[in-house]
Amino acid sequence: MNVLMISPGFPVEQPFFTRGLARQGHQVIGVGDQHEQELAQVAKNSLSAYLKVPSLADEAAVLNQIAEASKHFRIDSVECTWEPFMVLAAKIREMLSLPGMTVEQTIPFRDKEKMKQVLDRNGIRTPRHIGTTSRDGVRTAAQEIGYPICVKPISGAGSADTYRVDSDEQLEMILPKLSHVHEVSVEEFVEAEEFTFDTVCVDGEVKFFNICSYRPRPLMGRTHQWISQQTIAVRDVHAPALESGRKMGIEVIKALNFKNGFTHMEWYLKPDGEAVFGEIGARPPGANTVDLMNFANDFDIYEGWAEAVTKGKFSQPIHRSYNAGHIFKRAQGEGRIQNIEGLEGLLSDYGEHFCIVDLLPVGARRRNWKQTLRSDGMIIVRHPNFEKTCEILDQIGMRLQMYAE
Repeated sequence: MNVLMISPGFPVEQPFFTRGLARQGHQVIGVGDQHEQELAQVAKNSLSAYLKVPSLADEAAVLNQIAEASKHFRIDSVECTWEPFMVLAAKIREMLSLPGMTVEQTIPFRDKEKMKQVLDRNGIRTPRHIGTTSRDGVRTAAQEIGYPICVKPISGAGSADTYRVDSDEQLEMILPKLSHVHEVSVEEFVEAEEFTFDTVCVDGEVKFFNICSYRPRPLMGRTHQWISQQTIAVRDVHAPALESGRKMGIEVIKALNFKNGFTHMEWYLKPDGEAVFGEIGARPPGANTVDLMNFANDFDIYEGWAEAVTKGKFSQPIHRSYNAGHIFKRAQGEGRIQNIEGLEGLLSDYGEHFCIVDLLPVGARRRNWKQTLRSDGMIIVRHPNFEKTCEILDQIGMRLQMYAE
């Protein structure tokens, strides 16, 4: 099978999805706006051909180039695991009369208002919500829903341009920050713990699912620079406390008529046990969360996904031996990293549970913490016990310090 893979080299997980397709025996044709020599080696080694386009954001130009390329080699399937280009992938499928998600099927996964409208019609609990394209519309929605509210782009991802608002005064402060966003969803802010429900599906049936716990909620991590955001892939996904979220996740996939591939849903667990839908994407989670699934299960979910979307099965053994968590660290100060403290002691105390240590080296320039979830470094750990996993991550958060100037 010849598989067209959109953006095979970016973001950071993409080369491994590309490798998964190649390992399943397929010829992978990459389409991207990176120069081929800039692709990670994993991606380059997995491609049989690469089509460089000026910009993936220019849909008309990309469609024209692919239409021309399809005259010279056969394309059997189109895959995309990066949120911004899901609709582009659907348009390519429709242009070439290929199976897979259509534009109509994809839109509810990209438009948060349409998404929630479908779920509302199916009796699934969503936050009270109103979509609007004007500042006055946001103000009216805030009065109708009542504070606190959450204001977010209808097609955003990763908590970007997302704000909690508790008063009229706060609302007036954030409205100018959203001037570049065409349409927003104004939602009830649900006071609750936040979890994920991630799946790999075949013909609408969940073949594998994963639940992650966010510590704290990502919106808090996006708001406060001092927070070291944690995500933990939970070992005991069948815990009674998570049952309402599991049940909701299955209902959401059915309501949205999702068939094949990865889904990433976020949901809220209120103190009274009620589950409230957050949002869902027809793609895997980002920020190395897919790697947590691999470390928790000792399998290759990248290849498992590739098998599911191209062969209609999922044969990866599901062990659930560990809780696996990552923590993102932010340096203190601005400029370049000058010093890293505490790592040696942490490795001495917990090193057997460390999977990945990926910190910016001394001399590297700090990343903009408002523009990247991975911040200035990431550590992944795993442990069979959930409380112990939390303890290790908390110790990293307190004891590991990075300084820049």
